[in-house]
Amino acid sequence: VNKVYTNSEMVRKIFRCLRRVCMPKVTTIEEAKDLNTLPLEDLLGSLVTHELSIKKKDDDEEKEKRKKKVVVLKSFANEESEDDSDEELSLITRKFKRFLENKKKF
Repeated sequence: VNKVYTNSEMVRKIFRCLRRVCMPKVTTIEEAKDLNTLPLEDLLGSLVTHELSIKKKDDDEEKEKRKKKVVVLKSFANEESEDDSDEELSLITRKFKRFLENKKKF
């Protein structure tokens, strides 16, 4: 009942537990290393590093999306306020015309 697993079996069990995102890394490790002699600490360290780089990349992408959304919202808000700015422009134009008329009188 007490089975002793070889290093290769333990490495393969760890590989099976990983998410799909890590499969390219698994393939790289399988091709580059001898799984019979690969220390588990090295494997885990490599996988943790890979997970952290994926998380950082996801975080960076999310920040970029947020920046883009802000720009889109600003652009959208400007489109909605065109009517208001047209009214303001009309008012300013009328006041300027009055100012010029008054200036001609003097």
